[in-house]
Amino acid sequence: MSDESKETATGIVEEVLPDSLFRVRLNAAEGEEGQLVLAYLAGKMRLHRIRVLVGDQVEMVMDPYGGRSRIVRRLT
Repeated sequence: MSDESKETATGIVEEVLPDSLFRVRLNAAEGEEGQLVLAYLAGKMRLHRIRVLVGDQVEMVMDPYGGRSRIVRRLT
């Protein structure tokens, strides 16, 4: 699968769960509340021990089948 076909999204971490899982609220249009998704850390982020905390803005690669998304970058 090429990089161009992967759908990315940004959101804000709402809750930290065990086993490096996170509940992330997707960014939405003005006046709307974003959807909550379950996300996990990408392997490179685990390898380099990048910490993700509540309130951080993250970039994710969405699963095309509606499962968990993968956090690939911490923006703030």
